[in-house]
Amino acid sequence: MHQEIILKRDCDAIQIPSGTTLVLPAGTQVIVTQSLGGTFTVATPGGLARIDQKDTDALGIEPTVETTPAKTAPEGTLEEAVWNQLKTVFDPEIPVNVVDLGLIYDCSIVTTENDQTKAEVKMTLTAPGCGMGPTIAADARSKILTIEGIDEAEVELVWDPAWSQNMISEAGRMKLGMV
Repeated sequence: MHQEIILKRDCDAIQIPSGTTLVLPAGTQVIVTQSLGGTFTVATPGGLARIDQKDTDALGIEPTVETTPAKTAPEGTLEEAVWNQLKTVFDPEIPVNVVDLGLIYDCSIVTTENDQTKAEVKMTLTAPGCGMGPTIAADARSKILTIEGIDEAEVELVWDPAWSQNMISEAGRMKLGMV
């Protein structure tokens, strides 16, 4: 994609990989390096940053998905719907979804004591020191909550077992040129 853009207005962003929030000023030249899952990874004079879909107007780009999607009816079971939504979540530095990267260790649907339906996901990261973990987990949680029938969602970051490249699916390996 590598599209050069000059920001049309000040824009909230998250610095990669630290996870620090920042404001990119209007007039900053950025290069869009990745556009997946409704977010944009941009190269800035200060390094990589992630811009959320709500700020695509600053890039002069039309959003590819709704900013606040309505609840959608699941196809198949709720667990299958959660897995499908997780396939729309991306690490901003890697063009492979978190499922195919092997970052999702567990996904279950439970009924809470308040009779709510809750999705519980255990997820890891490619590196324990990555500051983007909470951002990626929040992205996963918000996408899970768009599923009709899911009342609550918890995405827990876990470190055991440690992630390795052996956990990448064949589809992920193909996308990364590892096959």
